[in-house]
Amino acid sequence: MDVDTVTSPVRLAVLTRAQAQAEAAAWSAMMSYRDAETARIDALGSSLQQATERAGLVLEIAQAVGLSEAQTYARLAVADRVRECAPATWLAFCAGRIDGVRVRDISRTLDRLERTESWLRLDQTVVAYAECHTPAELRAWLRRFVTRVEADLALQRAEAEREHRTVEVTHGDDGMSWINAYLPSHAAAAIAKRLRREAKALGANDDRTRGQRMADLFTSWLTTNQATDTTTVADIAVVLEADALTGSVDGFAEAADGSWAVPASWILHKITTDDGAAFWHRMLKDPITHDVLAHEYVGRFSPEILTKAIAFRDGICRAPGCMKPADECDADHREPWPAGETSGRNLWPLCRRHHTLKGHQVLRWVLPSGTTIPASTTQHHIRGEPPSQVEHTLAKLTIKHSRD
Repeated sequence: MDVDTVTSPVRLAVLTRAQAQAEAAAWSAMMSYRDAETARIDALGSSLQQATERAGLVLEIAQAVGLSEAQTYARLAVADRVRECAPATWLAFCAGRIDGVRVRDISRTLDRLERTESWLRLDQTVVAYAECHTPAELRAWLRRFVTRVEADLALQRAEAEREHRTVEVTHGDDGMSWINAYLPSHAAAAIAKRLRREAKALGANDDRTRGQRMADLFTSWLTTNQATDTTTVADIAVVLEADALTGSVDGFAEAADGSWAVPASWILHKITTDDGAAFWHRMLKDPITHDVLAHEYVGRFSPEILTKAIAFRDGICRAPGCMKPADECDADHREPWPAGETSGRNLWPLCRRHHTLKGHQVLRWVLPSGTTIPASTTQHHIRGEPPSQVEHTLAKLTIKHSRD
């Protein structure tokens, strides 16, 4: 295809794919050179000479590609892991369907998964998602994948990791310091939510930035509250399967925006020990249309309960690639009011920036290039056909044939 004769968005897509193919070719060349040199070194008679040349092999590759030895080791490890454990994903990389950034994220997930059948399932499903979503969206999807596919092992890791919760203070320059807290995700989310809400409530007449307000509130709470006061006032939405909610099986509670997940037992413990401080909504979703609260309201502005339900359903701003949490967005009418009704079917969350772009006809269902961007809800479930061992094996044979 002559990229100079096509429209700009298509040209950008063609160049991006070519860039990913070139990146994959460079990674493949690094592995090919390493493998060939390793075979040559193994044939040497002297063990001392073998050790010496092996030590210099990665350095030689690093010098050729302009990376440090540590970066080169890391890149080769990523390439080896994906090529061996997810061959279909590797072939997609070689074809330019995904880039090195996404491959590294997939490799990290493969490293966390412990079962061969989990690698197989990831290899079958991840490329279709990765090639049409941003790296941030892919990382959230991969986190959900791990907690869904290997829930039992993920629960063990979460329980072990919670034992390492801590707070550290690091003093910096110019009279400023950092406070870093390693906390369970639902607790950190509740703290962030409360800080944002209270900072906003201070009003537009406060000349401090939102970040400054949050910092001052954080300092005030920690230096004036009693140490025994652990009440957290925040509105946090999580998804729990019905059997996990009842405690009949172990599982995870996932954030509505997909940014974190914690063992369901932690949430259930919070429910049972809150002394009535927690107020819980149960929201039912239509299993076919995925609509919530499908009641039409009179007037332009949605009631608070519908706004919360919309934020929970969609999780994030519905503009393509935007990860702004839905509870910080506006409830926008897809079809403008009054022609469009005020209902769950016609409302979606848009952050203020994308809401403004839509209002000025910059952001539309069909972008100026003619590309259609469908709105979709957050994927809480890992969908796809059952893993195909045949496709996985075929991809491995294709890679082996290309190396021979």
